[in-house]
Order: sequence, then structure tokens, then C-alpha cells
Amino acid sequence: MKRINVSSGSEYEKPIGFSRAVRIANIISVAGTAPIAEDGSTSFPGDLYKQTRRCLEIIKEALEKAGSGLEDVVRTRIILTRIEDWEDVIKVRAEYFKKIKPVDTVMQVTRFINPEWLVEIEVDAVVESKSKI
Repeated sequence: MKRINVSSGSEYEKPIGFSRAVRIANIISVAGTAPIAEDGSTSFPGDLYKQTRRCLEIIKEALEKAGSGLEDVVRTRIILTRIEDWEDVIKVRAEYFKKIKPVDTVMQVTRFINPEWLVEIEVDAVVESKSKI
């Protein structure tokens, strides 16, 4: 099967050996996506709403590079450093997925690689058999 690895240019991809997204056949998995700005810094330190939006925009771009889009997402995973923030993050998620309605998991971790990150998001997508690529 053909494998497509999608990079977002994150400084963590090369030393860790991971891709932002991987597509095999009609399945796409997007890695835990942090609020990283294009210059490699943390986007919007301390602003959970804007960090969540940045994560989802990076995910959207990765899906598009893999020949998909948000409409193909079947699962999201919201990972937070403070579980008390789940309702605020879900409001942002709803802006992207309210009509699509993928399944979701919300969980808390102690911290991320970069302590400025308040959220990471993962998604899985299934593309119709008539591929966009």
C-alpha cells in the first residue's frame, strides 16, 4: 500500500522521527498537534482558546496535504494540562466539528514537552474510497 507522510515542519519531527500525519489507503492519523507558530515558538502563550484554534488549523492543513479535510474526521482526542478547561476547548472544537460530529475523548496530562502548551489535539480520518489524491 502507498504511504503518505505529511510534515508540518515542526522542529520535533526529525529528532523524534514522526510525521504530522500519515495516510495509508483511506485512513489518516494526525499526531498530537500542539499550538506551534510558523517560527517554531508557542502560539498565544496562556490563551487556551487561541491555542486550540491554532492546533485545529495545523490539523486542517495536514489533512488537506493528505488529500482529505475536516469532513472526513471520525475521531478527535483533546489533551489538556487542566481538565477543568474542557468546556472552553470543546466550544472551539464545535466551531470545526459541530455538523461533522466525530467521536471524541478529552483527557488530562501532567504537562507537554513545552510547558507553554495548554492543549494538544489528535485526529483520525477516513477518506471515501474515491480518493482526493
